[in-house]
Parts: sequence; structure tokens; C-alpha cells
Amino acid sequence: MLIAAAALAMLAANLAATRELYEAILHHATGPVLSSALGPMTVHLWINDGLMAVFFLLVGLEIKRELVDGGLSRPSRRVLPFLAAGAGMAVPALLYLAIAGGTPGLARGWAIPAATDIAFAVGILALLGSRVPPSLKIFLTAVAIVDDMGAVAIIALVYTAGLDWGALAAAVGVVALLAALNRHGEMRVWPYLVGFALLWWLMLRSGVHATVAGVIAALLVPIAPSPGAPDDATSPLHRLEHALSPWVAFGVVPLFAFANAGVSFAGIELETLTHPLVIGIALGLFLGKQLGIAGAILLAERFGLAKRPGGAPWRQVYGIALLAGIGFTMSLFIGQLAFPGDPVLADEVKLGVLGGSLLAAVSGYLLLRFAPSREPPCAASSPPPN
Repeated sequence: MLIAAAALAMLAANLAATRELYEAILHHATGPVLSSALGPMTVHLWINDGLMAVFFLLVGLEIKRELVDGGLSRPSRRVLPFLAAGAGMAVPALLYLAIAGGTPGLARGWAIPAATDIAFAVGILALLGSRVPPSLKIFLTAVAIVDDMGAVAIIALVYTAGLDWGALAAAVGVVALLAALNRHGEMRVWPYLVGFALLWWLMLRSGVHATVAGVIAALLVPIAPSPGAPDDATSPLHRLEHALSPWVAFGVVPLFAFANAGVSFAGIELETLTHPLVIGIALGLFLGKQLGIAGAILLAERFGLAKRPGGAPWRQVYGIALLAGIGFTMSLFIGQLAFPGDPVLADEVKLGVLGGSLLAAVSGYLLLRFAPSREPPCAASSPPPN
């Protein structure tokens, strides 16, 4: 559905019969004015600042579950995903800055190729079925979760406009109230959802990007640890995560793709594909991600910090590193924050993200599709000559 929504957006943005209608729908002012800095809410704003807050609420729930009750619950399990995700964000950002950072105004986009689209990457793994061992699927999910944590921190710290301190203080009060509910054992879900909605509105007014409210609220939802039984009906976090998952997967994410992947090719020449912004993002995702993640795993194993997941063959590990270069949803989202109000740069961001993500998806899929499921045996030593 994610791929279909992106393809539909590109068709809508390029067909003469639908181009104007597509733009008119996205920029239709629905109201109300929730923030004086944003003005009347449009369809595009409701999707990017509203529905994506629900997406980040689910991301936050996944992060907390993994840290408390999942694959990152033990310190020993956190070493490799944290190292891989950190390198997988730093190397693409540095590569982007090396290519585009010298062009005036483009350095602000350094975080665009640092993000991994967990839904897209795990979706490719699902297509591969049993050809990829479960240990690598868990590892990629863990890396993407840590990557999401980094992306949320970047959004909060880097892409924040002037602050409304009154709204921010009120938001802190809501966080304190949610923490108190958690501490006193409130196990009903609805008080946390009400707190999330109020926190979202205050964040929207404060100047901190409103989607951060989703992660903050999620971290305050109680969880009842249930090793081996993630569907525990007594756990508010598990109940909310399972309730939100289908709505986010089949509603929020495809709508975001439809609203943000519609790059118009009108007036775009071949030379545009060589612009520093396009090249920096595409190579950051395709080349930077694989170098950062595979390099971190190699160094971690060489220095005895961690071992490859499940002893998987290196070609499969490298295939996972390639799939992490699918930035799509998160990269497009950060691109919107990095270059707001500039349609030319917005289209270049989309070209770079689509190009780099497509290269990463196809090459990662092919490598994993045809890679052996186990390391070839070492050749037997020849007997010494007489």
C-alpha cells in the first residue's frame, strides 16, 4: 500500500488531468487556526502535523516495548543495534555534507538521509520469507527502532522554530500529569489518549514539532512486561499498540506517502539529477547507510564488542545494511522540515529520497534473494607433498 500510494501520488502530480486537483486538495484550508505561526490548517498540515503524530505515537510505543519487554531489554542486546544505528545515521549525514554542505542553504538537510523507513524495510523482508533468518529480521527492526529514536531527537532539537514558552510550560504540565497517572497505576488507555491530544495541541503552538508529542506520550503509557506473550490484555501499551497498528499501516502511512511523494517532473531536466541536494540524499541513503551499518558490525565483531546476529553469513548481513538505506517516510518527513516553503528544493528532496530508497530496496532484495543461507564451508587443507 505504501508503494501504491507513492506511485498514485506521482501519477496525480504529473498527469495534466489531475495535477491541479492534487495540489488543490493538499492545500485546501480546512481550518481551524491551531497555531498562529501555521495559520489555518490545510489537508497537508493535518496529515503531516496531525496524523503523523499518531504515527510517532505508535513509534514511541514500539520503542518502549523494545526497551522494556523486547529485543533491546537486555544491555547486551542493545550494543550492536545502537552501534549500527549510530553509524548508520552519522555516515550518511557526513556523506551528504561532503557533497551538498558547501552549497549555500543546503547544509540544513544533513539529517534527511540519516533515517530508515522501518515499514518499507521490514516489508521487503516479508517478501523474502524464510530466505532471511529471524535473527536478521529482529536485528533490522531493532536498528530501525534506534534510528527512529535518533530521528525524533533530531526533529526536536534541530528542526524547531521560535518557541512559545507559555505553551511549552503547559506541555510540561501535561507530561507531569501523564507521569503521575502512570506512577499511580492508571491502567485505562483513554486518559493517556486525552493527554496525548492535549500535548499535541500545545506542542503545535509551542514551536516544537507537534509529532514529538506522540513519542513523549507513548513513553508514559504503562506496560505490563510479558516475555513471550506480547498480546497481554492487561498491558495498556500492548493494547494501544495493537489497536493503532492497522490504522497507521493502512491509513496514516499511505496517506503520508500520497501527500508527500507527488514530485512533478514538469520542468525537471536531466541536469537536475546531478544537483548536490539530489546526489547528497541519494548517495547518503544508498551508500552511506550500507557503509555505516556494515562497517559498525564488522568493527564491533573484530573488537569483540558484539557478534553478528545469529551468526548470519556476511552477504546476508550486508543485504540488511542495504535495506536500511530505504529512507522513504522518515526522510521525506525530515525533508519537509528542512526546506519548508521551497517547492524547488522540496522536489529535489523527493527525487533524492525516491532514487536512493529505490536503489537500496532493489539491491538489498536481490542480494538477500540470491545470497546463500549459510556460510560456505572452508576448503579442506591439501596434504603436504611427499
